[in-house]
Amino acid sequence: MKIYTRTGDKGETSLFDGTRVSKADARVDAYGEVDELNAWLGFVRAAGVDSDLDEALVHIERDLFALGARLADPASRIAARVMKAVIADEDVARLENLIDRLETELTPLSRFILPGGAPPGAALHVARAVCRRAERRMIALEPPPEPVLVRYMNRLSDLLFVLARVVNRRRGAPETEW
Repeated sequence: MKIYTRTGDKGETSLFDGTRVSKADARVDAYGEVDELNAWLGFVRAAGVDSDLDEALVHIERDLFALGARLADPASRIAARVMKAVIADEDVARLENLIDRLETELTPLSRFILPGGAPPGAALHVARAVCRRAERRMIALEPPPEPVLVRYMNRLSDLLFVLARVVNRRRGAPETEW
C-alpha cells in the first residue's frame, strides 16, 4: 500500500462513513487537533520521561487514536466490536486516578505557574494547551461528539498539567510563579 492516495489532492478527505468533506471541515479540524496532541505526546516520550509516565503516555496515545476515530465517525458507524475505538467512563476514571496518584508527589499550588522547565515538562505544557484547543474544537461540532469524549479531553488537560509539574519536579527544574 502506498502512503499517497491522491484522493485529497482537491482539498477533500473522507470521514469514517465515506462522506467526502473539505479538509477545512470543523470535524476534520477537531480530529486534526487530537492528532497534533498525540504528536506532542510522542515528542514528550522521545525527550525522555520515567518509565511509569512513559507507560501512562502510551496508553493515552492509544486512547487519542480511538478518540480521533470517534470524531471521524459522526454517524456512529464504528462497529461495537471494534473495542480499540472506544472511550468510556472507565478511561476518564483512569485519568482521574493517575492525577490523584501523581499529585501526592507535588506541593499544592498557591499561585499560577509559568509553562517551562525541563524539555519534556515544557512539552507537556504545550500538549496541555493543544489539548484545550482540541476540546474547544470538539465542543463546537454539530452533531456534538459523545459527552464522554469531552469529559476525557477535559480530564486529560488536567492530567497534562500535573504531568508537566511532576516531570519538572523529578528533573529538579523549579516552577516559576506568576
